[in-house]
Amino acid sequence: MRDEQSTYTAKGVQTLGMNPASVASHEKYAAKFHFGFPLVSDPERSAALAYRALKADGHGIVRTVYLVGRDGRVAFAERGAPAVDAILAVLG
Repeated sequence: MRDEQSTYTAKGVQTLGMNPASVASHEKYAAKFHFGFPLVSDPERSAALAYRALKADGHGIVRTVYLVGRDGRVAFAERGAPAVDAILAVLG
């Protein structure tokens, strides 16, 4: 996602990374890898549960990409690391 930021930005997409790590951990990680997007801490895994990205063990997270419209609807959802073109194709 980091390397495709200019493509997302050009399409008006705000990207976020989310996982259960602490805010302090996110700050270090973002600085190390020079992320140009926010990382969100979800320590209780409530967002992961709501977006069905929680593994069956209730602890692990399945990497999942979502594109959520301004209306709050999920326009794209795919496990793994889908291609940028596939993600943005829903924008037309």
